[in-house]
Amino acid sequence: MSAEEKGASHAKLGPAPTRLRQIALAAKDLDNARQLLTYVLGIGFAFEDDSVEQWGLKNFIVPLGGDFVEVVSPVKECTTVGRLLDKRGDGGFMIVMQTEDAKKRREYITANKLASVIVEHEYRDAVCIQYHPKGIKGGLMPELDSHTPGLANPNPLGTRFSPWHACGPASESYTRGMEQTGHLALEGCVLRLEPGDVDREGAAQQWEEIFGVSRSGDMVAFTNARLVFISGQDGLPEGLVSITVGVKGKD
Repeated sequence: MSAEEKGASHAKLGPAPTRLRQIALAAKDLDNARQLLTYVLGIGFAFEDDSVEQWGLKNFIVPLGGDFVEVVSPVKECTTVGRLLDKRGDGGFMIVMQTEDAKKRREYITANKLASVIVEHEYRDAVCIQYHPKGIKGGLMPELDSHTPGLANPNPLGTRFSPWHACGPASESYTRGMEQTGHLALEGCVLRLEPGDVDREGAAQQWEEIFGVSRSGDMVAFTNARLVFISGQDGLPEGLVSITVGVKGKD
């Protein structure tokens, strides 16, 4: 253990402003999912992230104002997404959160053995860290990322249409897409606990402790959205139940 990790294991790291930036879904038929989602949301376009090909996947991403819903589908055998689809069918896969300093949180998480890192990578001004979902209530793979503030992006966490690494380097292009969908907003999601687990407040407390998202009762409060846990039910899998999308009407 490094000196930094030893220090982190002794010092409790409290909640920090955290944004719900992206929810990823898994689907067997990507083209059908794209047609359906863009039609329902009234969006005539979607972004793609070629980097997911390294994991045997294809995807598309649709903006909800400054935040996103992604859909992934396997193009190779023996992928994590493929196994999830075989087990559960189409549904939730990953929740991507944005904080001010993902590295600092990772040091705290690993030093205190709260979760295991699957993938960590940096490119341009972004730090992206995926954690293994084992033992983390809610049934989604968690990812906690951050963007470094700079002249072109002075407030990555607080600016609604701030650049987002998953959309690629052409920020001017996809920022226009975010602005075009400014009437939409990612307002929250509901996660079901595993069968037999009724400790909703314990789930929220765990997410606060690990990822630094403030909680209130059985609810996790992001800066822009709410995550609510519901009790597990026999015969129903742990995982994503619903996503709430806000729509701003004309005055």
